[in-house]
Amino acid sequence: MSENPVEHLNFPVPLKGRLAGIDFGTVRVGVAITDATQMIASPLEVYTRRNETLDEKFFSELVQLERIVGFVVGLPVHMSGDESQKSREAVAFGKWLERKTSVPVTWFDERYTTAMARDVLSQTNLSGKKRKAFLDKMAAQILLRAYLASDRDSEIAPHSLDEETLDEETLGDDSLGTEAS
Repeated sequence: MSENPVEHLNFPVPLKGRLAGIDFGTVRVGVAITDATQMIASPLEVYTRRNETLDEKFFSELVQLERIVGFVVGLPVHMSGDESQKSREAVAFGKWLERKTSVPVTWFDERYTTAMARDVLSQTNLSGKKRKAFLDKMAAQILLRAYLASDRDSEIAPHSLDEETLDEETLGDDSLGTEAS
């Protein structure tokens, strides 16, 4: 088994204050946020990337409006745990995000977030189009909840999001937030 690529990216983010979870994509970015106590993670929106200037403006405004103190960027590694091209892109994006916003960034293994979001959304009455629109921010919420449930103040990086560690309790009853209607 190879080295966990998340471990070399374990940078501290504040344990108090609002965090933003980022489900990275080259076209769409799912965004979820926590409350100031970092107890609740809620889906916020899906941002469609445009160009570097507008992307920087969006994330800088997000930091200001939501008082974000840290970002948790999903790291899409292979099922084996090895780095992928997308994980390298997510690392580059996170470093760019930190440079542009001056807010600390950490990464968290997101292998199962989209599949879990699809499973949860398939149990709703949302139309296919609404489900698709909600998918990325739901994946960001699942990622952020898993990160919050991890042992993030230990010396070792939070590890993987997997079916054993992300259970119904982590997903919670309010997985869809208030925007699912």
